[in-house]
Amino acid sequence: MNCPHIGEKLMCGRFDALSTIHARATITRILKVNHAGEYGAIRIYRAQIYIARWLHKDLVPFLSEMLGHEIDHCRQFHLAMPSRQARPCRAMSAWSLGGYVLGCATALMGQNAIMACTKAVEQTVHRHLSEQLRFLKTRDKALHDVIATIQIEEASHLDWAESRLQPTFIAKRLEAFVVMATESVIWLSTQGDVTRMTRALHEG
Repeated sequence: MNCPHIGEKLMCGRFDALSTIHARATITRILKVNHAGEYGAIRIYRAQIYIARWLHKDLVPFLSEMLGHEIDHCRQFHLAMPSRQARPCRAMSAWSLGGYVLGCATALMGQNAIMACTKAVEQTVHRHLSEQLRFLKTRDKALHDVIATIQIEEASHLDWAESRLQPTFIAKRLEAFVVMATESVIWLSTQGDVTRMTRALHEG
């Protein structure tokens, strides 16, 4: 923005300051939401692995690989928080219990339920990350690059689930439920930050 006159320069400076504050707040929300989501995914995959060792042994290797990815993603988001004045959400216990229950329930329902759950979770994550990358491209290059790398691994999880999923009526209903539950828990545990974050991403 060109600000050739003194009055316009003052307005321009105020606009830039407000824009910077707004961007920083959105970035802290991105980290809070992503960290909580990764923690929930860790709990889901740990529960599924626990059941799969008894009922679905052929799935254990890839579930374990995905778990390793999610642990690393969660660690990276946690490490990025201090320098950006971000903190984990206050309801991590809800993520812990909810994720573990969902993981156990889907594993007990069978392999197709595991695929439906994985697809729903990873689709939700992929959509959020794509929006965040557009916002961060010119605002936080370091965090943008971290998320871009993470998105590649999340996409591989989605591809794995989609290639094995049988699109039954129950699977479709389960997918819809998991998406709704994931979005609801994110909103509740971040005290509405995800709504403000999404609005800012679309405006940005």
